[in-house]
Amino acid sequence: MSSNNRPISNGVANYQKVLTVDNMNQNIKKVEYAVRGPIVVRAGAIRKELEQGAEKPFSEVISANIGDAHAMGQSPITFLRQVVALCIYPELFKSNEFPEDAKNRAKRILGACGGGSVGAYSASQGIEVIRNDVANYIEKRDGGIKADPNNVFLCTGASDGVVAMLKLLVAGVGKDRTGAMIPIPQYPLYSATLAELNATMVPYYLDEDNNWALDIDELQRAFDEGKKTCKPRVLCVINPGNPTGQVLSHDNVVEVIKFAKKNHLFLMSDEVYQDNVYAEGCAFHSFKRVLHELGPEYSENVELASFHSISKGYMGECGFRGGYMEAINLDSKVKEQLRKLVSTRLCPPVTGQAALDVVMNPPQPGEPSFEQFDKEKRQVLGTLAEKARLTAEMFNSIPGITCNTVQGAMYSFPRITIPEKAVAEAKARNETPDSFYAGHLLEETGICIVPGSGFGQRPGTYHFRMTILPPLDKMKSLFKLFRDFHTSFTKRYQ
Repeated sequence: MSSNNRPISNGVANYQKVLTVDNMNQNIKKVEYAVRGPIVVRAGAIRKELEQGAEKPFSEVISANIGDAHAMGQSPITFLRQVVALCIYPELFKSNEFPEDAKNRAKRILGACGGGSVGAYSASQGIEVIRNDVANYIEKRDGGIKADPNNVFLCTGASDGVVAMLKLLVAGVGKDRTGAMIPIPQYPLYSATLAELNATMVPYYLDEDNNWALDIDELQRAFDEGKKTCKPRVLCVINPGNPTGQVLSHDNVVEVIKFAKKNHLFLMSDEVYQDNVYAEGCAFHSFKRVLHELGPEYSENVELASFHSISKGYMGECGFRGGYMEAINLDSKVKEQLRKLVSTRLCPPVTGQAALDVVMNPPQPGEPSFEQFDKEKRQVLGTLAEKARLTAEMFNSIPGITCNTVQGAMYSFPRITIPEKAVAEAKARNETPDSFYAGHLLEETGICIVPGSGFGQRPGTYHFRMTILPPLDKMKSLFKLFRDFHTSFTKRYQ
């Protein structure tokens, strides 16, 4: 069927498609998700070409585009996989290969499942004992501040919680339509969801010259600008940052909370990289903890939804799709509507909930698995810290590329100088200059990155996002390829 909906003969009669690109939901056509966009699709095609024996100037595609730790060779955490394996196949309880603390964790989880099986549906908000463990984890993380399990919603990864909360927040028409303040650069989940919901994105720029800091004056500028076309109701913050890798200071978090209260904004805090903090002098400060430090005026009033996931951190368990959302200070009637909304999805994957529980309730000192678990966790985070340092160091050694310190998360977002001739050729091909650059990089070296335009950037600047996840030896070879390519590309278009 062609896109212009011309009738097709089936030998009996002409039939017109019910659903066409012209009569489909037009908001879906606005959705873009650069992390799995055209460059990534082409990388997959090249990978197949190599498998079929095609001649290329490289022998493999290096997927530096996405934060998929295990796909990049990171080993799973043993204890987590042991517990999940026991939950999935309880016959393994008979094996002596599994430590007692893993068996105890698995028995506790299965005891809370319908019929003692992870194949049963759970409560829509998540298994109660796991929500209790999430609340205990949050309480311990935040220095004893109470967390109510009834405020915890287990999710299909953090993304599911973000989408659910935005669905609740988006309302109104015209200038009363919800505006969501989103950092630029941002993780494309936010812009894609807002496009789907036909909401207004109110962009605020992070300060690249100050290591991607969040500037309150810029928040105010964006808020004031947004009010001209919509009603800003929600402020989204990603900390540590994706794709920028910055970590907000305690004082900065205080400023953001005060700004949100002053302007009557709902706070959404994406904290999925809270375990990924590397730079000296940086530390993760949860929005909930700082909210409580500011006293009842803030802690009992400011509405906050915060998100965490097992896809990142030291776990990297993207495929399990486990995560949680903690929503505090919600109107009681709104919370009921949230419960109703999540119930339409029945429940998050129970195996993902089980994996999340291991992260929330890890082995403790004195338990059989503690030493191995602690060693594996420290090894993963230590290696990531080394690669974060190496990334900035190597990119900054290439003329025409500058890269801020990767303070946290799993990505760098370097700025690239693209010659005017290359910019002109890209525009003639109806491509963004950074997509043009990324396409040449892929075809000539096999390195797959994501153009900065997919995340947003200040006009006239060009960037790309690259993950720090490839193995250390591959990272070093990748940077040599990158240096040679950038030098050649720049000379070609001078």
